[in-house]
Amino acid sequence: MRSLPSIIHLDMDAFFAGVEQAAKPSLRGKPVIVGGLGGRGVVSTASYEARKFGVHSAMPMAQARRLCPNAAFLAGRFEAYRQVSDIVMGLLRELSPLVQPLSLDEAFVDLEAGPYGPALTEADHETGERLVLALAEDLRADIQRRTGLTGSVGAAGSKLMAKIASEQAKPDGLVLIEPGEERAVLGPMPVRALPGIGPATEQVLRRSGLNTVADLADAGEAELVQLLGRAHGAGVHQMSIGLDDRPVVADQDAKSVSVEDTFEVDLADRDRVLREVEVLAARCVRRLRAAGRSGRTVVLKVRRFDFSTLTRSETLRGPTDDETVITETARRLASQVDITGGVRLLGVGVSQLADYTQEDLFAQAVREEAAAEHEGEDGDEAEEEPDVPVLRRWLPGQDVRHAEYGPGWVQGSGVGRVTVRFETPWSEPGRVRTFAVDDPALEPSRPLPLREGEDWGGGEDTDEGDGEG
Repeated sequence: MRSLPSIIHLDMDAFFAGVEQAAKPSLRGKPVIVGGLGGRGVVSTASYEARKFGVHSAMPMAQARRLCPNAAFLAGRFEAYRQVSDIVMGLLRELSPLVQPLSLDEAFVDLEAGPYGPALTEADHETGERLVLALAEDLRADIQRRTGLTGSVGAAGSKLMAKIASEQAKPDGLVLIEPGEERAVLGPMPVRALPGIGPATEQVLRRSGLNTVADLADAGEAELVQLLGRAHGAGVHQMSIGLDDRPVVADQDAKSVSVEDTFEVDLADRDRVLREVEVLAARCVRRLRAAGRSGRTVVLKVRRFDFSTLTRSETLRGPTDDETVITETARRLASQVDITGGVRLLGVGVSQLADYTQEDLFAQAVREEAAAEHEGEDGDEAEEEPDVPVLRRWLPGQDVRHAEYGPGWVQGSGVGRVTVRFETPWSEPGRVRTFAVDDPALEPSRPLPLREGEDWGGGEDTDEGDGEG
């Protein structure tokens, strides 16, 4: 544990929604909700204007629409989020080579390993803290200047406390936790405030009367080991008393992304198992997208009533982060598993990771194959009209360019029409125009930079921009 709060944690505020507001002048100051727009879609990120209505991440999109019907509901633009993330991570690396990204919008930084390390080491405690605060404020100002977005920063003597501090700083703030104050800060917090404590572990602790972090500290390591197992129990106890010596590790490259849940009562109904697999797949996709990755292999983990554990996997033809593809693959794997006697744990993961690409060609091919199979069911009439054009699909929020009106974004589409607002990140709110969905003058395009004059290498139409976007 450090005597100086030289570890900082940056967490961008409502990142996906913030990028959309920065890119679309007409949405600034208005509720924006980003996520899956289908019947089973969930919220990835809600702007703070939308959160006032009770909308939050992981909420079913249908519920979000009921709570905030006047919000802008947008599909994600992960190429834009990756570009902005690269700018932010570049600013962090100017402070230190030890930057540990956790997702596109979140990272730890070890200031002592950077150019200000000698000054921090030689300074007295008060001077060192002032320097940390100055560096953090400069970082927040640089992010605002380069992207127009805000971020919250926590500074502390450990990764655990730096993350706790950034949570306290939200939105658009800076909090420093003094080394030595860990137990005072953590004590009143609910047990879920500690990393690694999910819903299932929380229920185990609650049944034993352990509701706050102070309760965990008072219970002692022996009791927590008895409740949670040796490794987990010992780790939770260490965190509960504010001890965390984990180093900041630069550029960790995850080999897989996965989520899992343990159930209080074993699941013996196959329909219930499949529903839980769908929920886990959706969570896995959100985590995959937050990391800006896609993957080729879908993995199902099943722990049965007798604690035997098995895994099943299927490797796809190409990397994807498409929720429909991953969910259907996970369901297919689950349908092949014998659940006689009950299932106590389910997990869904994706491995063989690749960097995210805007066009998910594999998922697009799956959809086209499904559409072709459906058309084939109509009989010979479908075969007599092979040249019927396939109408392009326009997604809300998608970047487009019109031959006459220039760059804009899709507000919505339906009944053969698509509505586009023509504006850029550096313009005034733009006009709205409506076109036929197959208008040859309207094409998908890549995102524009958030600051005029910057080059993302995608401001003009390119072949890469063709497709669904």
